[in-house]
Amino acid sequence: MKMPASLRDCFFSFVTQTTTGLFTLICLLTLSPVNAAEQKPNQEQVHFFESKIRPLLIKHCYDCHGEDAQESGLRVDNFEGIVKGGKAGSLIVPGKPEQSLLITAVNYQSNDLQMPPEEKLSKQEIKDLSDWVKMGAPYPNADLSKLRAASDKGKYDLEKEREFWSFQPVRKPALPKVKNQEWVKNPIDQFVLHKLEAAGLQPASPADKRTLIRRTTFDLTGLPPTPEEIENFLNDTSPNAFEKVVDRLLASPHYGEHWGRHWLDVARYADSNGLDENIAYGTAWKYRDYVVNAFNKDKPYDVFLKEQLAGDLMEPAESVAQRNERLIATGFLSLGPKVLAEVDATKMEMDIIDEQINTIGVSIMGLTLGCARCHDHKFDPISSHDYYGLAGILKSTKIMEHYNKVARWYENPLATPEQLKEQAEWDQKIKGEEDKIAALVKSENERLQKEGGKDFKLPAKPEGSYAKSAQAELKTLRAEVAKLKKARPEIPTALGAAEREITDVPIHIRGSHLTLGETVPRHVPVVLTPEPKTPFPQEQSGRLKFAEWLVNREHPLTSRVITNRVWRWHFGKGIVATTDNFGKLGAKPTNQPLLDWMAATLMEEDWSLKDLHRMILLSNTWQMSSEWNAKAAAVDPDNQLLWHADIRRLEAESIRDSMLAVSDGLDLTMGGSLMNVANRAFVFNHESKDGVTYDFNRRSLYLPVIRNHLFGMFMLFDYADASVLNGNRSSTTVAPQALFMLNSHLIENASQRMADQIQHETSLSPEQKIQKLFLKSFGRMPTEMEITKSLQFLDEVEQDFQTETTSSEQRITRAWQVLCQSLLASSEFIYLR
Repeated sequence: MKMPASLRDCFFSFVTQTTTGLFTLICLLTLSPVNAAEQKPNQEQVHFFESKIRPLLIKHCYDCHGEDAQESGLRVDNFEGIVKGGKAGSLIVPGKPEQSLLITAVNYQSNDLQMPPEEKLSKQEIKDLSDWVKMGAPYPNADLSKLRAASDKGKYDLEKEREFWSFQPVRKPALPKVKNQEWVKNPIDQFVLHKLEAAGLQPASPADKRTLIRRTTFDLTGLPPTPEEIENFLNDTSPNAFEKVVDRLLASPHYGEHWGRHWLDVARYADSNGLDENIAYGTAWKYRDYVVNAFNKDKPYDVFLKEQLAGDLMEPAESVAQRNERLIATGFLSLGPKVLAEVDATKMEMDIIDEQINTIGVSIMGLTLGCARCHDHKFDPISSHDYYGLAGILKSTKIMEHYNKVARWYENPLATPEQLKEQAEWDQKIKGEEDKIAALVKSENERLQKEGGKDFKLPAKPEGSYAKSAQAELKTLRAEVAKLKKARPEIPTALGAAEREITDVPIHIRGSHLTLGETVPRHVPVVLTPEPKTPFPQEQSGRLKFAEWLVNREHPLTSRVITNRVWRWHFGKGIVATTDNFGKLGAKPTNQPLLDWMAATLMEEDWSLKDLHRMILLSNTWQMSSEWNAKAAAVDPDNQLLWHADIRRLEAESIRDSMLAVSDGLDLTMGGSLMNVANRAFVFNHESKDGVTYDFNRRSLYLPVIRNHLFGMFMLFDYADASVLNGNRSSTTVAPQALFMLNSHLIENASQRMADQIQHETSLSPEQKIQKLFLKSFGRMPTEMEITKSLQFLDEVEQDFQTETTSSEQRITRAWQVLCQSLLASSEFIYLR
């Protein structure tokens, strides 16, 4: 029965004069949250706002968020400001105070957002605000439908966004026409030459054979060519002489070591977790060795990605070795830095998931997906809805055993059937000894009970009353159990991922797990998926489906991103200069048709990276010299059109490995761990001293990578920061690098070995010795002037050491050592033409 208007007015008049509590109770009982049809607030709601909410806002909020000031872009003295929200995002989710940023702020739920900052509101004031939001946040004469809910899936025009160059499917372009067709060896040259001719430029002349083999050997293996390899190439006059060099280097195990290191930069590889509790990732090396082996075997890139994201979910393995390889590959998801002492376990979990999303986005797709954790991406069409669609996949994935302080990461068991059988047999031995202990204890207790009589009560620790022989036997048996447990073979494990309870994740308002919005089904970013897709499986996390989506031939980013990375690692700069960002803030490609042609060809060739290498290295583009051209430099000072080969400095690992190699001090043993800190042990002791050592002559790839405390030589020469992925290392020139070349033990020991070796070449003249040193160091013979200058230098240095109380032979060797150090410290040694 509808209440008459006069009676309703009398009732309302009475209610407004009663207590606040009664009024609020009646409002909540009689007023439902505003629905889509209710655009305007009713009289009761307006009265509640004017009597409770507006005075509260005036008192606590207008000074900082009113007409005169709008801190953080937020204004609350009018409805438009409340609707708009501030820099932190939407202020209110109508009808849902638990999901509203306003209520999070006034409840002081987040350490980062507490309003008012001076003093927390009273319980009644907070309750009034919460009740107001429950009503739908009514505001006088306002259209409440304008309030934006957190379930909004983004405000992007997806069809328009898909017109962006990197969001369009990869299509193989036609080869462009060029005038100088004779210069073209393969389609890469055709695309490059087309751009050069359009700019009125010509490519540089070919590099000489010594320069070419040195550049290519370093490029594919990270090591210098030996004098024998150089000589063989110089003497090979066949048309395919260089092709044979490329094939030999691609077949070398050192190829996988060098190119695996490139991928480890992208995978943010490290041997410790870093951040608060720096603890050893004692099994991470298995992932590193997996990467090296994958590159050496030319594992198809699509399979390579699938194994790292979902190796544990792929079709049944053909062998235990293949199964273990796939489990090790999933270490990619777990390698990131972690705050293991975070007291808020939920925050820790979401921070780890965020790091995984950002890593996957940047490394594989070239997109900064992590920006959408707190709000829709400001530049790329990635919404928070998309972000939490991916978060559900990773929250359904186990990479942690628990999140209690100090948290413990998960490791996959890698046992073979033989190892499981051996351990079971060992456990049986232990159980047998424990059964003997239990039987002896039972026997002695029964004896004591019998001797004590009916009312005898066995003491809490009865063993002191056992017979001396029984006590001695127990001691022997327990010692045997301890010995067996200590010697029990451990099952090998590796950092990795597994399935856990499948769940979807709600949107976290402003990125906070304390304020949750709409639950989002697991899905991939919609801008990259034009057609509606089937839902993710309820019985799996969705990692396998996600990986298959990434390597689908229609995916616009995956093939482009890896092709551009390979190009960058060959030439020192990508066709897209921002190798880690193919979004709107990234650089535009300098030659998109070339990039797309190579990306399409990569997929056609079953994702073979070795085929991509061959195509690049056998082009005339790769084989150009570094000769200078003033006209070209004026037109294209940054060499974006590739009119010549850039001179590039070696990376940190190659500098160190080269010093060891040319001095015959390099240990080429592959694989394994050099960490002297046990798995899960603290890298730093109580005095913050790093117990890790680097005094090895193995390749730099195998040295420990400790987050927050990198090997000093690596830091000097622009090694990647292991806390974040980096597919585009910088190359700086700073004074400490020169000091390292003057004073480090590495260069001192290397130059001493070289001097000792050359001095033992008694059959060689000083001139021949100098020739041999130049050939080993630079891959070329010295000029007559260089020989003369070197001999003069040796004499001067030897005379400088006359004052030292050493023999003539020692002074001569010391002079040769200084000459060797000068060669190793020279620009020609650490730069490639």
